[in-house]
Order: sequence, then C-alpha cells, then structure tokens
Amino acid sequence: MNQVKITVLKTTLDQELAAQYGAPGLTACPMMEAGQIFYADYAKPEGFCDEAWKAIYQYVFALAHGAGKDVFYFGDWIRQPGVAICSCNDGLRPVIFKLEATDLPAKLSYDPIPRKA
Repeated sequence: MNQVKITVLKTTLDQELAAQYGAPGLTACPMMEAGQIFYADYAKPEGFCDEAWKAIYQYVFALAHGAGKDVFYFGDWIRQPGVAICSCNDGLRPVIFKLEATDLPAKLSYDPIPRKA
C-alpha cells in the first residue's frame, strides 16, 4: 500500500444556491485552502475535514492499493492514470481535490494486534 497525495485545487461557493438556501454570510469552506497538500493511505490525514474525507476516501483507498496504474472508469472521466478529481459533498460550497497515486510507502500509525496461531 502506498500513500496518496491530496491537493486542494480550489474552494468554491455556488452564489445562486447560497442566496437561496445558505445561512446569511455563508462563504467558501473555512476549513480548506487552495494549495494545501495532505498524504493519506487508509486513514484520514490529520487536519483534514471529516465530511470531505467521507466523500473521497474510496478513491484514496483505491489509489493507495494500486488502482493508479489505469485510468478510472474506462477512461471516460480522467485521462491521466493514477489521478482522480473529487469534491466534498457540500452542495453550497464544495472543495475540489486532486488525488494522485505515489510510490511513497504507507506508514502504520498504530501497532497491529498480533494474530494468534
């Protein structure tokens, strides 16, 4: 298993939907900022938004486990192998992420429980 590089490409705010449904003063996501970089494998990186992680973790997991050798979805989504462009599930102010497979080995952040024979 390898790490996946997660880059925040941009934060957005759908002005039309925010005007109709958003709380007064709603702005683009205050938790993420364009240019931030995180590395992940099986677990959410420290400082990463919980809701964004729920939306992208299946792509991170796939890339961490070798899916980066081919393009996703038969080549009709992303043209570059080992890359996924995803967003969080905030319909008013989604954050857009670039996920990239790497050759950096994953690191366990816990001690596994020994298996009994």
